Formats: sequence, structure tokens, C-alpha cells
Amino acid sequence: MLTVKSEMAVAGLTGQEITDFLLDPRDDRYQDWWPGAHREFHILERCSGAGHVGDVVIMDEYIGPRHVRMTAEVIEVVPGEKLVWQLRRWRLRLPIRLTLSLQTGGGDVRLSHIITAGWSGRAGAFDRLWRLYFSRTFASEMDRHVHTEFPLLRDLLHREQLRSTACRGRAVSGEAS
Repeated sequence: MLTVKSEMAVAGLTGQEITDFLLDPRDDRYQDWWPGAHREFHILERCSGAGHVGDVVIMDEYIGPRHVRMTAEVIEVVPGEKLVWQLRRWRLRLPIRLTLSLQTGGGDVRLSHIITAGWSGRAGAFDRLWRLYFSRTFASEMDRHVHTEFPLLRDLLHREQLRSTACRGRAVSGEAS
């Protein structure tokens, strides 16, 4: 099994804000999150199941110079704490998962961004092949990417909250006049 893991803390952000944002993907907000690096993130198939499990999304972004476009199915959700996608090719689930583990406390969120690739049992002998794609260079670029994007998400969400509060404030003061 191959693992690419990044860990960090982001002040002023909660796990709930992260899972809420990622479970309601829209291209425009994704592009606003990191202009130029983030290209597409939206739902291809919405599942009627609880908590978005079964939703299929497309995510298209640059990790360093590498263009990464993936289709993934939400396979596990614990709001504010955990989100797991499994990559797919057509309808076939691939042995690749992206897991976000989140712990909110003390005014920040500690997050682990984990990519796992590989098979169990005898098929595990083929795991070496994943290293061709998930190289040390890719792991380093992914770590830089994660450490850049989550502070940017905090900034985006807080800008949106300020705009929303300002709009509500104008509406209320307009009604009182």
C-alpha cells in the first residue's frame, strides 16, 4: 500500500466548514478558492443517500505543474471530522482513496490529507507500479499544494461570510428606514 500524507493546522477554520464546502462542490467557488490551480469541482451524480455518500464528483486541478483530473465517489462522511473519496474510472472503483481527517479545537483545525493507493492480498505485489505515478516529487508537490490551499479556503469562506453579513446588514437597515 502506498500512502501520500500531508498534515497541518489552519487557524480560524473548522472541520465543519471544510466538509460543508467540499460536499457542495461548485466550479465557480472552487476556482475562487485557488484561481489558476483549481479548475473544476462539481457533482456528476447525486446520490439520494444520507450525507452525500454515493455522490460522484469530478475534480480537476494542478498539483505543481501536473494536471490532475479525477472522478471520485464519496464513500464515507462524518461531518466536520472525516471525508473519504474513492477514485473511479467509468463505473469501476479504483484502489485509490483520498481521505481528509479533521479535528477542530482551540481556534483551528488540524487536518490530515491522505492519498492511499494499492491492493490487498496477492494483488499487493503490483503496488510498486503506483510509485510511477505517486512519486516522491508528486508527494512533495502535493504537500505544498495542501499547505497552500487550506489557508486559502479559510480566506475564501471568511470573505463570503463577510459579504453575506454585509448584505444582510444593508437589507435590515434598508427595511428600518
